Amino acid sequence: MLAALASLLLCQLAGEAIVRAATLPVPGPVVGMMLLFLLMLLRAPLPKETGDTAEELLKHLSLLFVPAGVGVVQNISLLGDTGLRLLAVVVLGTVIALTVTALTFAGVARLMRIDDAAPNDDAMR
Repeated sequence: MLAALASLLLCQLAGEAIVRAATLPVPGPVVGMMLLFLLMLLRAPLPKETGDTAEELLKHLSLLFVPAGVGVVQNISLLGDTGLRLLAVVVLGTVIALTVTALTFAGVARLMRIDDAAPNDDAMR
């Protein structure tokens, strides 16, 4: 498990280094995750336990929200001043994301003609 955790952290560290060196507007862990994905595609020799270790980390993912919660509590006065605007941005962003996702799905379904391949309910009766 230690070797697998080290390989995951090395991918994250490499991602951070790449982002800082290239001044990319992407979080380092995201680049590290893409590096890990590329290593898996290339069948690089990763520790056998990498999948099990990743699953264990995901089981405790909620713990990673604790620092964000502490930050919100520490800046509660700022939240009180801009809370309504923040709520509006979150709701509007969610609506936009859902709309774009639905339209993209409908467009891809139309391109792939998924509706034409669906079984006819009348024929099944």
